[in-house]
Amino acid sequence: MTRVLHRMPSSHRWLLGLCVFFILLGIIWPSEQAKATRTADAPWQLELNKRYPLPLDLQASQAAAQAAEAAEQFNWQVETVKSGDSLAKLFSRAGLSAKTLHQIMQLGKPVAALKKIHPGDQISFARDTDGNLQQLAYAISEEKTLYVDVIDGGFDARTVEKEFELRSDYAGATIESNFWNAGIESGMTPNLIMALANIFGWDIDFALDIRKGDSFTVIYETRYLDGEFAGYGDIIGAEFVNQGERHRAIRHTDGNYYSPDGHAMRKAFLRAPVNFKYISSSFNPRRLHPVTGKVRPHRGIDYAAKTGTPVVAAGDGKVMKSGYSRLNGNYVFIKHGEKYVTKYLHLHKRYVKTGQRVKQGKTIGTVGATGRVTGPHLHYEFLVNGVHRNPRTVKLPQSQAIAKKERQSFLNLAKQIGHQLDSNQRILLAMNANND
Repeated sequence: MTRVLHRMPSSHRWLLGLCVFFILLGIIWPSEQAKATRTADAPWQLELNKRYPLPLDLQASQAAAQAAEAAEQFNWQVETVKSGDSLAKLFSRAGLSAKTLHQIMQLGKPVAALKKIHPGDQISFARDTDGNLQQLAYAISEEKTLYVDVIDGGFDARTVEKEFELRSDYAGATIESNFWNAGIESGMTPNLIMALANIFGWDIDFALDIRKGDSFTVIYETRYLDGEFAGYGDIIGAEFVNQGERHRAIRHTDGNYYSPDGHAMRKAFLRAPVNFKYISSSFNPRRLHPVTGKVRPHRGIDYAAKTGTPVVAAGDGKVMKSGYSRLNGNYVFIKHGEKYVTKYLHLHKRYVKTGQRVKQGKTIGTVGATGRVTGPHLHYEFLVNGVHRNPRTVKLPQSQAIAKKERQSFLNLAKQIGHQLDSNQRILLAMNANND
């Protein structure tokens, strides 16, 4: 290339150099578009030790401001549901037509909650400055609100649900008189007391087995909305010491309760087919009959309760017989597989028929005083292979274990909650010692 340039006339070399110069100048000189691009990309230069505001999404900010401004311009009318009210009456009081109600209810499932309004509930109607409906709001519960919005002349429904803040609390006591009183004195609500009894209801007969000196410890959820207490949640873990025997239950993520080693608390049979009440007699093969005064085997348990108290099936099964006899009064016999039979006598009412299949916990009748009895009570019998067994102590089938794939995570959870139960027990013991 150098030899070629030297052979060229000087005038030609000068023209060639001039062309190269203009070509390079055209390459490096910025275009107007490039200038605009750089200007748009960098509206200012950053300097050290100087604060700069973060860029905002102006469109989103403007939309939020417009929504807030529109809400302030709404005129809200609150209607309270009265006894005997219907949606039609409520809408009429609010000055809205039957056509509007019909259009809203045509939304179907999203507005189904409006069909279940109760006296005391409130529905809020928002109108614009021209008096046109813009929104309807109905608080389904503390955490859930149904909104119906007017959009392009039509209606659209949405449900907004606030999330509870979950905290935990604990309670516990040593039983002095009865389980119920101990629960109330420990600060538990009636619902929590019943929930605790239900958890251990497959292992403990709360009507018969409770003794002075028994104790319990419970960890349960408390719920908060916007920092305000909003109620109690589920029991997380619990321990019940009954006649020296320790029972523990841990709530798994599936909502069921298991023993610390992973066996379901729910078993094939409940220990008692009625809510815990005092009973008039326990299992006794040689006792004087209360009417005849003769020694007659009492192959079961009598649960004293008010007439009308619900009686439930102790386990899944098929009704062998639902009928009436002079001695037994109204009675129900249930067969559970090939091995077990349960009998329920002296019922006031029967709610099942012969041949009907029932699930554990289903109400099959109510306590009564029919047949040869001296007062209202349930007589309950438990038979294994045709032989009467004490419902309190009979060995029941083993419950199912937690799924293998979930076992390790549950055991870790059970260990953690177990430590909490132990810690709470120590605190309660220390508090009791100080009170003494």
